[in-house]
Amino acid sequence: MNADQRLSASSAANSMRRQMILIIVLSLILQTTPANHAKLTGRWHVTFSLQGDAKKNLIFEPQAKGDATFKLLDTGADNKPVPDLAPAAWSELSNNRVSFTGEIELQIGDCCREIGTLIFKGRRQSSTSITGKIIFVTSIDEEESAYQFRSHVGTFTATLVN
Repeated sequence: MNADQRLSASSAANSMRRQMILIIVLSLILQTTPANHAKLTGRWHVTFSLQGDAKKNLIFEPQAKGDATFKLLDTGADNKPVPDLAPAAWSELSNNRVSFTGEIELQIGDCCREIGTLIFKGRRQSSTSITGKIIFVTSIDEEESAYQFRSHVGTFTATLVN
């Protein structure tokens, strides 16, 4: 095996490791407790902001067995709505904690749109309010990151709308 082949094999192995880490992290985040599925119902208006970016809005609608959808209200190009619903997943954890996530495309800063996983981790403040933190993990390699993926963090609030 020559040097180019070793470098290519090493790069492929690193890429596979990063993908496995992401899959493991996401599966741990999305672990669900079947007895809790019925508690989180209705449509939720979610306002979120990644550090350094403007606030964005979506409608989160949980469904049976941990399925859900995101209706992206202003995350499209030129801050326009995205016409199609985005699939999502959710779980309700202990101590009034809630987790929901989905794959979306977001404008990051002034430059680029990036596809990634938007993860919401929050706590119910009441039966109609959830607040918490978010992380947006892209598929773009970033050498300085511990997990080798570019990520952005922020906060969110969700209010039950029906």
